[in-house]
This record gives sequence, structure tokens and C-alpha cells, in this order.
Amino acid sequence: MGSKKRSSEDSTEVVEKNQTDASFVKKKKSKTDAMNADTDAAAAAGPGVASSGKDMEKKKKRKASDKERKRAALENKDDGGASLPKSNPVVVNSSTDEANDESLPAAAADSSSSSTLPELPLNYFRDLASSDASVREAAAESLVSRLQEIQKQYEMLADKDSVDGGLMLEAEKNDGLDNCAPHLRYALRRLIRGVSSSRECARQGFALGLTLPVSVISSINVGSLLKLIADSLSVSSSMKGQDVKECLLGRLFAYGALARSGRLIEDWESDKDSQIIKEFTNALIGLAAKKRYLQEPAVHVLLDFVDKLPVEPVVTHVLEAPELHKWFEQATEVGNPDALLLALKLHEKISVDHPVFSKLLPVPFSSGKFFSADHLSAIGNCLKESTFCQPRVHSLWSVIGDMLLPEAFVQSEDVTSVSSSSKKQKRNRKSNPIEEEATNNIRNFCEFFMEGNLLSSSHDRKHLAFDILLLLLPKLPASFVQHVLSFKFVQCLMDILSTKDSWLHKVATHFLVELMDWVKEDDTKRVAVTMALQKHSEGKFDNITRTKIVKDLAAEFETEDGCTLFLQNLMNLFVDEQHVPEESSNMKWSLEPCSLNSDQSQTTDDNSEIGSNEEKDSVGTAGNSDVLKSWVIESLPGILKHAKLAPEAKLGVQKQILKFLAVQGLFLASLGTEVTSFELQEKFKWPKTATPIALCKMCIEQLQLLLSNSQKIENPLSKGNGLEQPDDPVSYFMKFLSTLQNIPSVSLFRSLNEADEKAFKELQATESKLSKEERNCGLSADANKFHALRHLVVQLLLQILLHPGEFSVAASELSVCCDKAFSSSPDVLKSDGEGEADDEEEPAVMDVLVDTLLSLSPHSSAPMRSSIEQVFKCFCQDVTNDGLLRMLRVIKKDLKPARHQEDQDSEDLDDDDEDCLAIEEEEEEIEEMGETGESDEQTDDSEAVTGVVPMAVDGEVNSDDSDDDDDDDGMDDDAMFRMDTYLAQIFKEKRNQAGGETAQSQLVLFKLRVLSLLEIYLHENPGNPQVMTVYLNLAQALVNPSTAESSQQLLQRIWSIIQKKIFKAKEFPKDESIELPALASLLEKNLKLAAKPFKSKSGVDPSKKKQSAAWNRHKMISNLAQNSTHWVLKIIDSKKFSETELEKILDVFRSVLVGYFDTKKCQMKIEFLEEVFRRRPWIAHQLFDFLLEKSGNAKVEFRRMEALDLITETLRSLVPINENTQEDSKKTMKTHLQKLSHLIKQLVAKMPEKQAKRAKVRKFCGRIFQTVSSLKLTKSLLKVLGPDGQTACESALGDLFLNLKKTEH
Repeated sequence: MGSKKRSSEDSTEVVEKNQTDASFVKKKKSKTDAMNADTDAAAAAGPGVASSGKDMEKKKKRKASDKERKRAALENKDDGGASLPKSNPVVVNSSTDEANDESLPAAAADSSSSSTLPELPLNYFRDLASSDASVREAAAESLVSRLQEIQKQYEMLADKDSVDGGLMLEAEKNDGLDNCAPHLRYALRRLIRGVSSSRECARQGFALGLTLPVSVISSINVGSLLKLIADSLSVSSSMKGQDVKECLLGRLFAYGALARSGRLIEDWESDKDSQIIKEFTNALIGLAAKKRYLQEPAVHVLLDFVDKLPVEPVVTHVLEAPELHKWFEQATEVGNPDALLLALKLHEKISVDHPVFSKLLPVPFSSGKFFSADHLSAIGNCLKESTFCQPRVHSLWSVIGDMLLPEAFVQSEDVTSVSSSSKKQKRNRKSNPIEEEATNNIRNFCEFFMEGNLLSSSHDRKHLAFDILLLLLPKLPASFVQHVLSFKFVQCLMDILSTKDSWLHKVATHFLVELMDWVKEDDTKRVAVTMALQKHSEGKFDNITRTKIVKDLAAEFETEDGCTLFLQNLMNLFVDEQHVPEESSNMKWSLEPCSLNSDQSQTTDDNSEIGSNEEKDSVGTAGNSDVLKSWVIESLPGILKHAKLAPEAKLGVQKQILKFLAVQGLFLASLGTEVTSFELQEKFKWPKTATPIALCKMCIEQLQLLLSNSQKIENPLSKGNGLEQPDDPVSYFMKFLSTLQNIPSVSLFRSLNEADEKAFKELQATESKLSKEERNCGLSADANKFHALRHLVVQLLLQILLHPGEFSVAASELSVCCDKAFSSSPDVLKSDGEGEADDEEEPAVMDVLVDTLLSLSPHSSAPMRSSIEQVFKCFCQDVTNDGLLRMLRVIKKDLKPARHQEDQDSEDLDDDDEDCLAIEEEEEEIEEMGETGESDEQTDDSEAVTGVVPMAVDGEVNSDDSDDDDDDDGMDDDAMFRMDTYLAQIFKEKRNQAGGETAQSQLVLFKLRVLSLLEIYLHENPGNPQVMTVYLNLAQALVNPSTAESSQQLLQRIWSIIQKKIFKAKEFPKDESIELPALASLLEKNLKLAAKPFKSKSGVDPSKKKQSAAWNRHKMISNLAQNSTHWVLKIIDSKKFSETELEKILDVFRSVLVGYFDTKKCQMKIEFLEEVFRRRPWIAHQLFDFLLEKSGNAKVEFRRMEALDLITETLRSLVPINENTQEDSKKTMKTHLQKLSHLIKQLVAKMPEKQAKRAKVRKFCGRIFQTVSSLKLTKSLLKVLGPDGQTACESALGDLFLNLKKTEH
């Protein structure tokens, strides 16, 4: 539409430009004649040529013509009237050749005229619509300069009527601008029409062009101009919607130009009785009332104008405008936010209460009354209707935001937050009236308006709520977060975020991003936001919204003050106080830990323990508040995870968390909900409602985790000073526990039976003794043992409270072990002594300790397992062979014996050649056919492993290789159940349960935990002879089909330990007790295992998954056997056996080669044998003659072809060709020449049909011929081959053999 208007204007200007000089001259010469001409001639000459006659008819026709032209201009909507109607073209001065010198003629046509005015170039108006601001500004400056010049000369003319009569242009005689030059009147009209154009930046440019001449040319009558604006841009019934909108916007821009010109103020200052300001206010408010989109910009125009006015005209003129009274009167009914904005700003200007504000502002006015519930309800419609300008935020809200958070209050809060860093200052700081008023205002605003009107309404109003909060965030103090992030707001936020396709999802996401950015550098704000989100979501904000907002907030505390503040708020949230105090108490622990309801008697607590498990152990059944408390408990140990604190500061935070968890999980008060400890100088609080057993257990578990983490990261203690170490969290906890136990009104949260209570006390006494011994040991190795035992004792003590009745026996045994292991006098605590009374041999202390650790492992939590591993690590070098075998027995235990176990026991156990790895043929067939219980596909990680070897050991170790029943037969029943209590429990469960699935899973879990201990043992004892025992048992468990059947995780765990801790260890067993016959036997079994074929049972069609699992297991066992062979050979090499002794090893390989060449079932990989020969050349050299013999007489033809590479590899190391070894190599070659020639004759006599194999034969023979030729043994070879052999070689090898004969020596 704009382009269409531009083309219309340009076409008009072109018509004007193309008028020739001749036509203009002709008009000048005929002016006198035209004055006496008839009406038609005058009309044809156009409005640019004035008629000299005084005829009334001509005036009427001229007025009619002007009205028609005005109507046409409004319909065409050009760029501000730059072109005149074609029927009335403006005469253009053609005295210049430049196309841009369009101007209005300044002189009358009569050459005798003595007065002329400067020209007015029309290109100024075109440039006012440019999109370039600099171009618009230059055009406006040029236009006002030219108009000033024209008006100045016009005022100096003696005969103004002659100019007026000669060139009226578009100006009318009754427009009130009689003192203005025609050019100025024309420019004003065109500028007024221009502000109604939507082309490019016409409104901005023409408004600027209108502002400047009005401000500097005093001849312009402001009242007349105001009337001219209304008349020129009036709306008629024939106009369409877009035309109406442009006219109204044009009037708005014109009024704005008039307000900014300053003429209204000048006129009032010159005549204070002038009504121009009132008229302007009426016109502007009347315009605003026409359309809603005009209200806010009209208010801004009026406010800009009022800012420049003194108070007096505002009161006497602006506020007295009738339209303003009417507007304010209807504001609350129709919901007019702009009227409220205007009222607030006008009241701020005059600073007095005026009757006109009575419906919008409270009387007397104050921010407290403005934000009262009644007044917010009265102006609610005005506030709610501000949503019409979305996505932009209405200007009203920046004003209300300043009222809610005045600058004085924000500055005082900033100063207070800096100066009140200490607890004492915070406690003594008194709230001032400004703070109290601001708090009440924000509370009322959020409660009555945000929650009552916006959050419960439409999407647009919810959007407005987010916008308001974003507007308040930059200045919002942390203390106001609890009011702003209210329950309803957080619920609304969660509802939106939980639905990704919601219209407001992006709005809510953006709000969270800004909120996270707002709290980035302020721990106080971060704590306030975190608490608000979790408190109002019942601890489920992240779960419901599917975000990590709370998790990220809680992970960003890095300073001591931030961690302490977060900890304080968490504790108070757990206590569920209605108001979280900002300041701390005068106690060291200001955030009183909370525990169970102290009003409940011991009997009530016991009854609750007898109740249903759902009521006790399920956090979810206790209600949403329990979910929130569980989040508090889980968040406590994580406070220190990301904090960058000094050791002293970290210890202080640890102690606060430790005390809180101890009180919550371990104790309750029998009287009231508060208990004061005079010894600790601290006060402890309990929640008013009873804490479920499940939450108490969570506290104990987190307490265990906290102590376990402190054990991992704590610094070495400065022992040896004989003083209690404050750095030790264990000592601090035990002292704290003992102190609370001594308070009469405090007791444990649950009653203990006699055995548990005795064990509890024994553990406390044991820890006390261990602590003293640790301090006396200084920095010795025993100190680490004492320290590890103390951690285990504390973990076991907490386990007794978690699982009563399950750990009392283990606790007593651990106490006995600690007493006997480190007692230096007979007066220490003793065991029950039943063994001594019966004259029985007392078991070794380390055996009992291992048994105790094993009995603790199955049911233990992760922190306790960590303590068990630390204790085992300290004592693993002292573990006896008996204790180690007990651990390995757990790994080999199986709830499902192999289905052919009985037959194997009767047939195989008496066999001298029993497989050391317990790989039975029938068992493997079962596994290969997928008949084991589990069919999960097994990964073939074993192929990447090297150096995996099962080992044969001396008679003592071999005795352990028999069936598990034999191991158990060596012990009496009491020892069996004492050492394998958990295994006995599992077998009992299996008998009681259908299928035994639970027992099987428990056994797998137990095995995994024992494997962790064995891994520690192997790491700490890499060269110990017992490593061989560990390896042999692990290898047996690995190849046992039931292992893969029970758990793939268990299988991979065993494989990982064998790989990393045995095969890749820098040290390996070198003990003299490992004899060569055992190693030879183990080597033979490994080679047989490597050659064992993959079998499948006929008549069975297993699934692809089972078949794949069986094949993967076969490959794993094959790789295990191959790598085991390499490791056994490495051990043999380290022993430095004599050649006679090594003959047994060679016999093993000879038997393997016999099986390889004589049977097709052998699955030995030739690449494996090549690797053996490459690593151990002495084996290859000793077996080379036997290898040639078996290759030449092979019963299986393809075996001969496979062995060629093996022979070539051996020959390379056996017969090196260089100057130093020439003679030795020649002698060696001569000894094998006979069998080599026999092999060559066999190959050429039966050349393969396939080209690849023929090429392989030619390559092998070529290599032999080259070696023979280099050693000058060609003649000897030809002689051995004989005529028949040479003929066969010539026929099969051709030139390759002929070239050899040419080098005959």
C-alpha cells in the first residue's frame, strides 16, 4: 500500500517537473488577460495561479476545489501530501536545470511585482520519510531554516495581501494562521498529513518536522494549530479500518510534536489564564479514549508534557480537564491500567491528594494503603487488564515495582547484607519502618493480587505474573523470596514445566534461567530459592518438572558461609518451623537438630515398631512432608561435595551435619520437644510430629555415609601427642553419642534386646580402647590398623540400630578380635573362653577376623563395605592360608550342582589325569547346548586379554582343587557354620523357597563382595605364593558353567580380577614350593583345554541367543587356556630348570603336536603355537626336528599346510644367517636337511589344487631354497632330494627350483 502511494506522489511530481519553460512564460505574459477571463479559464489555470478578480463566484469555486483536493488526498493517503491533485498542480520554478530543485514560486506572475519570497524545495518532505535517521534530521533542520527565512521575509512585506492573493496554494483564509506565510501554512498542513502516513519512517520524520517550526516560529497560533490537527485528521464514516487507524495515530504523533515543541508552556507563561493546556489535555485524553492501543502512548505524551510543567498548571489546567475527570471516573469499572499509571505519576508530580484521584488512589495516599487488600481489590481490574499489551510489559508495572521495592529500602538491604555478616550483628539488627512497610506491601501484593487474580486466571495473566517477577528480580532482597515464590506460584510453575506442550512452557523455562542467573553470585538468594521451591513442592520439584534445578542449586555452594546457611535452613525445614529465623542462636549449633517426637513414650515407640512394615519403612506412606524431610536428609552429606573449604571449615560443617543426623536418627526426647545439653552448651529440637522409622533409618544411613567419606578424605592425624584429636570425626561422634546417652530425658529411638544392647556397649568400649591405642602408636603402621578398625566398629554400631538382632554375634566377635589382636596385657577384654574350657584349639585371630568380615559383608551397606575393605587392606598381609581358602570357597559355592556331578565324582576324581580346572566334558556339552539356567549373550572381552594362566601348585594347593565337598569334609560342623554362616543361611533359604531365585541372587551379591576383598589381597600381595591359590580357584569358578548361568556380572568381575590383578601384575609367584611336575601337569591341562573342540549335542536345536552365549563362553575358555600357557611358561623360565628337567615340558608339547597332526578334532590354533615358539625359542629349537617329522608324515593333509608357517618361524630363529653364526647355522641346517627334503618332496608330490595354498607351498620352498643357498648347502640338498625329488620339484616349482640348481656348490 505504501508503494502504491509513493508511485502516486512521484507521478504527480513528474507532471510538475515536466512543465516547460514556455508554458510558464506563457502563463506570466497572459496574467493580465487571465484576470479578466471567464470562470472556466481561471479553473483551467489551477490553484497555483491566483485570480486577480474579486468575483464571489470564483472564491466559492476555489473553496470547492480545495475541499475536493483535500478529500482526494485523504483517500489516496500519500506520504503527507507531497503531491497535489493532478487537476491542481503546483507551479514549479523552472529557472534551474536541477531536477531536485522543486519549489514553490515565491513571486507573483506579474513582472512588475516588487516583493518576492524564497522558494520552498519539496524534496525536504520526501527526505522526512527516510529510514535513515540522519537524513530525517537533516531534512527537518533544512525545512525549519527555510520556513524561518520565508516567514521573516513575509513579515517584512508591506503588502501581504498581494502575496496571499497571488499564491494561496492549499491554505485557507479561515484556518487561523493568518500571520503565517502561505508556504508555512502549506508546510504545516503537509506535515500534519504526513504524520498519518505509515510509509517507512514518515511518522517519525514528519513529527520532527512539525515540532521544530512550531517551537521556533512564534507566528504559529497554537490554538489554531490544535484545531487544524483535529480538522485535517478527522475520521469520517466513509473511512476503512486501516485509514481510521492511521488518522488516529497521526493525531497522536501530531499532539506529541506539539507537546515537545514547548509552545504550550510558553503560551501559559505569557498568559496564565489561557486555556490551551486544558484544551490540549482534553484533546489528548479524548483521543486516548477512542482506541485501546492509543491509551498508553497518549499517557506517555501527556506525562512527558507534564514533566516539563510547573506544579501550578498541572493542578489548575491538566487536572481540571473534563475528559480527564471522565477517564478517571470510569477507570476502575472498565479496567484502565493507563489511567492508573497517569494517576500515579500525576500524584507523584503534585504530591497532594486531589479529588480526581479518589477512585484510583487511596486518600490519604501511602504505599501501605495502596497495597492493602481492599485497595488492591478496587483497582484489580486496572491491573489485570494490563495484559492486553503482551508480550510487552505495561509501563505501569515498572512504577508499581518501584513502589514495592523503593530505592531507599533496596540500598538499606544491600548495606545490611554487607555489614551483618556476623551472627551477632544479624541478631541485634532491628527492622526499620521502611523495611516493615516493604515487607507488608510485597506480601499483600503477592497474596491478594498475584495469587488471587493472576495465577488462578488465564494463560495471559499467568504470563503477566512471570513478567512481573522478572521485573522485580534485579532489586528483590533474599528475604522477600519466600513471599514471591509462594506456594501457589511454585505449584503453577510445576504444572507448566511438567507439560512440555504447554503454551507457557517456554515462559516458565525462561523464568527459571533468569532465576538461576539471579542467584549465581549470592548464596543467600540461592538458599532462599532452593528452600522455597522444595518447601512448596514437598521436596519433589525436580521430579515433577523433570529438571535438575534444585540439584544444581544445591551443588553450587562453595563458601563456608554458603554451606552453613544452607545447612541451617535444611535443619529448620526438617523441624518444620513456621518461620525460618534469619539469625542464629547464641549456641555453637544454632540450628538445633531435630529428632523424633519427644512426647511419645517408649511404649508408644515400641508399639510403632511392632506395627506394619508399610507404616514404618515406607517414606511415601507417611505423606508428602516425609518426602520433603527425606530430601533434607539426603542433601546434608552432599553439602561438602562441591564446597571449596579449608580443612578447619570443612570439619566444622561436618560436625554440624553429624550432630543433626545423630540426633534425628538415634535419639528421642521423653519430655517435650526441646532438650538442652549443659555439657555441650547446645539446645536440640524435635519435630512436633513423630518422625517415621524409615526417616530415622535414612538419617543413620546418611550418617554412615558421612563417616565413610571422612575416612576417605581425612588428612593423616598428628598422633603421638597423647591428646584427643579434634580432627577425627569418629572420636567426635562417639563422644557426642555418649554425651546424649547420659542425658536422662533422651533415649535411643528404639529399644534393643539384650544381645544387641550388650554388643552396643562392647563396641563403644572397643572403640574407646582402639582410640587410645591409636594415639599411642603415633604414625606407625599399627595406627592405620587401629584407625580402620575404629571406623568399622562405628559402622557396625550403627548397623545394629538399623537391623536389630542381625549383627550382635558379629559385633561380639569383632570386639574379641580387636582385643586379642592388640592386647598387650592379660587384663584386656577377653572372649567367652568356651574353647579353652573344652581344651580345644583356639582358632587364629586372623581367621576369626576374616570370618567376621565375611559374615558382615552380605547385609552391609556401602559405607560399611568400604570400612570392611579398609580393614582387610590393613590386615591382608597377615591373612592365613586357611582364611584365604574360606574366602575362595565362597566364590566356588553353587546352589545348583552340575547335573552330572555324581557320575563325575565316581569316575573322574580317581583319575590321575583329572583336569585341574575342573572342566568336565559333560558340563561343557550342557553349556554349549545352552541348557544352563541363563541364556544372556556373553561378550568376548577375553580375546583382548593376554597373560591369563591357571596355575598348578604344590600338594597343599592341589588338595583344594578337588570338589567342594572335599573341602567341607576337612572341617567340623561348628567350624563350617561359624565360617560360612551366610552360606548356610542361603542354603536354608533355598530349601524354603520355590526355585531358589532369591537365594541365588543373594549368593551372587555375596560373591561379588568377597571378590572385592580378593582384589585387595592380590593388589597388596602381588608376589605372594598364595596368589597362585587365588588364581586357581578363580579360574575354576570362571570356567564353571554355573557361574555364567548365575550372573554375567559375576563372570565379568572374576575375569577382570584375573586380568588386572594377576596376569598384568608386574610380579608373579616365584616361590620354590612350586615344583616342575605340577607346572608341567598344569601346562598339559591348559594345552588340552586350548585344543578342546566346540561340541553340540545332536537332536537339540537351541535358540540363537543360547548358541551365541555358548560359543562366546567357548572362546573365552580357549583364550584363558592360551594365555595361561604363556604365563606358566614365564614362571618356568624364571625357575632356571636344567635341560633334563625341561624335557618334561618338551614332552607335553610333543604330545600336543601329535594330537594336532593326527586328528581333526583338535582345535589348537596354529597362531597360538607360533606365538609360543616366538616367545620361547628354546622350545621351538628343541622341537624343530620333531615338528619336521610330524609335518612330513601328517595323517591330516591340511595340517601339513597349516604347519608351514610354524616351521618358517622356527627356522628364522634356529638358523640365523650372518657372518658370526654362519658355521653354526650351517651345521644345524645339515642336521635337519634330510627331514626338510622329505617334507619338500611330500609337498611337491601332492600340490594343492587351490591357488592360495599352491602359492603358500611355493613361498615355503622358496624360503628353504634361499636359506640353503645362503649357507652353501645346495649340493647337499639336491643330493638328499635325489633324482625323483628333483624331477618333482622342477615340475611343481619350475624356475624357483631351476634357479637353485644354478647356485649349486
